[in-house]
Amino acid sequence: MSTTIAIPRLGVGAVILNDKNEILLVLRNRDPEKNTWSIPGGKVDPYEQLETSVIREIKEEVNLDVEVKALLCTAETIRPENGEHWVSVIYEVTTLSGEARNLEEDGAIGDMRWFSLDALPSNLACFAVPAIELLQNRN
Repeated sequence: MSTTIAIPRLGVGAVILNDKNEILLVLRNRDPEKNTWSIPGGKVDPYEQLETSVIREIKEEVNLDVEVKALLCTAETIRPENGEHWVSVIYEVTTLSGEARNLEEDGAIGDMRWFSLDALPSNLACFAVPAIELLQNRN
């Protein structure tokens, strides 16, 4: 019997709200959590600071230049059956420039949409839920 040990990996995510107080969500095209709606984000590169990582990931995925407003929360995705353990640091960001568009249509993102906080899709990625719940409780 072989045992796989998952080494925790570090990710970042961003809560991006527009002027209508809608949240930007992306439909994941890849595991973990394929076919779920999530906040944009990704893996932290070696020796990269967390805030630098979230700014880079948002530019690469959805074409927005952002600045970090605040640390919102952390979230974990633990799936021993898949050998996955992710720790994600989630920030609230402010958009400085750019128009939101999917830069990873053939990759990690299948779709991208703005959603009202009271009309969210039911298939949310588990790591996005704590951040969204914080926003909903704040409003």
